[in-house]
Amino acid sequence: MADEYFLLVCDDVPHDVVLSDPGVRVMDVVQVVRRLTGLSLWRSKVLATRVPAVLLAGVPEEDAAAAVSALRDAGARAETRERPEPDLPER
Repeated sequence: MADEYFLLVCDDVPHDVVLSDPGVRVMDVVQVVRRLTGLSLWRSKVLATRVPAVLLAGVPEEDAAAAVSALRDAGARAETRERPEPDLPER
């Protein structure tokens, strides 16, 4: 049986939210990470201090931009990255 692959084409390319530096107000950033991810306070702190860390993966561009804005308001350095297209085998 042959494997078939389908590439879905959509208008919105998924984005990742990457935290590169929590800054000096770490606990403020941890609270934002907790709100964005739904993780416990302890897990949010671990995630925020092990940088670079992907906080959100495969979210729409608007959600990613809002998350980065909230992180920057808390004093962190964060960015959005477009998810790379999957490598599909040639037919």
